[in-house]
Amino acid sequence: MTRTFVALSLFAVCIVPAYAADPAPAKAPVPELAVGDAAPTFKIKDASGKVIDLADLTAKGPVLVRLTCGCSGCDKELSYFKEINAAYKDQGLTSLLIFKEPDEKMAKYAVDKKLSSMLYAVDSKGESWKTFQTTKMPTNFLIAKGGKISSIAAGCDPSGLLANKVSEKAAKVIGAEVVNVQKNVDTKAAADKKTADKKATEEKTEKK
Repeated sequence: MTRTFVALSLFAVCIVPAYAADPAPAKAPVPELAVGDAAPTFKIKDASGKVIDLADLTAKGPVLVRLTCGCSGCDKELSYFKEINAAYKDQGLTSLLIFKEPDEKMAKYAVDKKLSSMLYAVDSKGESWKTFQTTKMPTNFLIAKGGKISSIAAGCDPSGLLANKVSEKAAKVIGAEVVNVQKNVDTKAAADKKTADKKATEEKTEKK
């Protein structure tokens, strides 16, 4: 009888896992916008309180919406996107920057970065990310005239390579010659550094 009891006990132990509770069902993935989708209905107020309506902008021409912040990486990448704006603005492209930053910080940041030539707005609560169905920082949506998404580029790339790819997409949508914004910004930065170094050397020499 003892042997029978031991055998039954072992059998019971072996089959317990088969009756364990089922694992919790996996959460459904968050839907994301894709190239070819219609841009979402989107309105936001700029720093002056004026309402920016994406539908109005795309009715006139292509729009580049950049959901970003003022972190060090996005800050370095900003110069390349400013160059994209400068390269294609006169050919119909509108750049709209949405910053997930406090209003008080953006007031000074906008002046320091000379953003007056671009449309920008502040969304400290990140509601714009929900509207565009993304959690990635930053994310860039290139929207063709009429409101269809032509390109989505996500992630921070301070080197300017990603921005250069966005520039290529923008040129294609507009029907313009591609501008190498990475080369333009880097060349200007190198020239500015050379000028600054020369000035510093001259000032140092004068003090001797």
